Amino acid sequence: MGRIAFKMKLKPGYADEYQKRHDELWPELKKLLKKSGVSDYSIFLDTETNTLFAVQFQAGMASSQDLGANPVVQKWWKFMADIMETNPDNSPVSIPLKEVFYLK
Repeated sequence: MGRIAFKMKLKPGYADEYQKRHDELWPELKKLLKKSGVSDYSIFLDTETNTLFAVQFQAGMASSQDLGANPVVQKWWKFMADIMETNPDNSPVSIPLKEVFYLK
């Protein structure tokens, strides 16, 4: 099982809305993530910079970042595009992070 981390950017003033949308995460998206091997997925917000920091465990080589062709993921991206920095296809601008320390 591997771990990955990445950062994304929330538009200013949307922290509460971002939290609300994730509190109400669609069941079909949860199922897809779990089926693809993603588990223990956390997203943190730096309120000073509106930077979102995500970390997840994954079985195999796939992560949530590899599910972009799935219609459920594309629908989620479109749903979130108004409150996040996105690419032209509505995917969130996501920057992989290099692990420099891990205490197990």
